[in-house]
Amino acid sequence: MTSVLLVALLLLIPVIFLLRRTKPSKRVPPGSLGIPIIGQSLGLLRAMRSNTAEKWVEDRINKYGPISKLSLFGTPTVLIHGQAANKFIFASGGDTIVNQQTQSIKMILGDRNLLELCGKDHSRVRGALVSFLKPESLKEYVGKIDEEVKRHIQMHWEGKQQVKVLPLMKTLTFNIICSLLFGLESGKQRDQFMKPFQAMIQGMWSIPVNAPFTRYSRSLKASARIQNMLKEIVHQKQDEHEKNGANSRQDLISCLLSMVEDGKQVLTEKEIIHNAMLVMVAGHDTSSIVITFVIRLLANEPAICADVLQGRNSKRQAFGRASNMGRPFKDEVHLESSNGNS
Repeated sequence: MTSVLLVALLLLIPVIFLLRRTKPSKRVPPGSLGIPIIGQSLGLLRAMRSNTAEKWVEDRINKYGPISKLSLFGTPTVLIHGQAANKFIFASGGDTIVNQQTQSIKMILGDRNLLELCGKDHSRVRGALVSFLKPESLKEYVGKIDEEVKRHIQMHWEGKQQVKVLPLMKTLTFNIICSLLFGLESGKQRDQFMKPFQAMIQGMWSIPVNAPFTRYSRSLKASARIQNMLKEIVHQKQDEHEKNGANSRQDLISCLLSMVEDGKQVLTEKEIIHNAMLVMVAGHDTSSIVITFVIRLLANEPAICADVLQGRNSKRQAFGRASNMGRPFKDEVHLESSNGNS
């Protein structure tokens, strides 16, 4: 009996320390850190999923003022609001405030991605990524995007009386990303990325509890699988570059592998993989949602759609005049719906 009570007491000691209230310091903002690890994460996630995150923030500001403390995704956090807060964040040097993501994002995307770096490492990696977006490189990407859009329209839109736009735009964006970032053409190797990628992004904004039944745990496993797949692609492209001198602008990985300074690669293999994952995630939902809203606008506003078509027809006529004058031009992509309207 005595041993049982002793064990119970030992188990209660850490709980007592967690629940013990200390006198708040005058230098700590008002607010509560909530339940350890969980904090206010569940409330914010509910607000984000119901598209009421702005109201969630406003309610907190009304309750605690422009500066308050809370806990999000296992990390103590300070929420600041207003013009002075914006100036402090964006005008402060690297010695005052350092960019840092939530623990879940850091563990899923890797600790060598651009969002986790600062100082010279941040400048080096950022410069390498920017080189992928040079004007001469962008010209080559247009053709790839054009091919992906044509294939997507033929497979998912032509002959259909009704389509679900957002899921299809996510599929299209995913295929374009695989083509531009990894140089993966349509086929088995690209399809292997789809399921682990979806599982990975679902757990990025989650409480970092690595238990088998959580989204975070599934996201970590998916992230590890994607990193292994990317490592194989990096090795494959490195061999191609050494043997055949592959085009450094054909995709992001080839571009990063080709960057050499003083006889050494600018980025390590780990940095290439982590930042490829970052760009992959950053460009997926944002692009697909914007395209979906554009299609929704054109579908619900006939006048705007007519203006867009009129502008397209004017552009086509201008291309025709340029052709007659002997100027080179590229064919446009024409999308026809099932009822024959462009």
